[in-house]
Amino acid sequence: MGVYKAIYNRRDIRTFLKNPIPIEKLKNILLAAHHAPSVGFMQPWNFILITEDHIKEQLAQIVEKERRALAIHYEGTDRDLKFLELKIAGITEAPLTICVTCDPFRGGDHVLGRNSIPETDIMSVSCAIQNMWLAAYAEGLAMGWVSFYKKADVRRILQIPYHIDPVALISIGYTENYPERPLLEIKNWETRKELQKLVFDNTWGKETDLLFNKDETNVTV
Repeated sequence: MGVYKAIYNRRDIRTFLKNPIPIEKLKNILLAAHHAPSVGFMQPWNFILITEDHIKEQLAQIVEKERRALAIHYEGTDRDLKFLELKIAGITEAPLTICVTCDPFRGGDHVLGRNSIPETDIMSVSCAIQNMWLAAYAEGLAMGWVSFYKKADVRRILQIPYHIDPVALISIGYTENYPERPLLEIKNWETRKELQKLVFDNTWGKETDLLFNKDETNVTV
């Protein structure tokens, strides 16, 4: 039940306290990430721990630059003011930001299970990030995934080789503002879609009543 509680209650947080993160908690979060499943067991991830203020400031600047560029797309729409009110990142507030990267060559020339779908390396890293999120919640910490940046800027600031993909900037720390619902839902940006409309029966678009009929039964296979 603890797993389900973490899944339903974890949030994407943007406001952090300066309180330091205990090393044991950080180690647990990284171990959880490192035990994520990966295609061909290639383990394509690396984790850059960012604690120096001058580096955080540089990252915050490129995030803000991208936020301003994106704001143009919402001018004159009903989301204009909503977007301006959103806090995009807490990089300078959080005691730690982690850049999670993907090395597409980690498994060599051939990775079992990846020859047909090369994007499985990114999928594997995403599994690691999800593990980080659930572990952070279990440790009483908040986490925010920042995706507003140009990858070339992050590579330059963190001196990442060109072939390495900076998948995510993850800010972690304690917070006093842990909402009961996702922030974008609270801000009326979007609502959670009904699961029933997202589940099809055997073929695309064919509605199913298998999971949503009044009489609960087991699936027969």
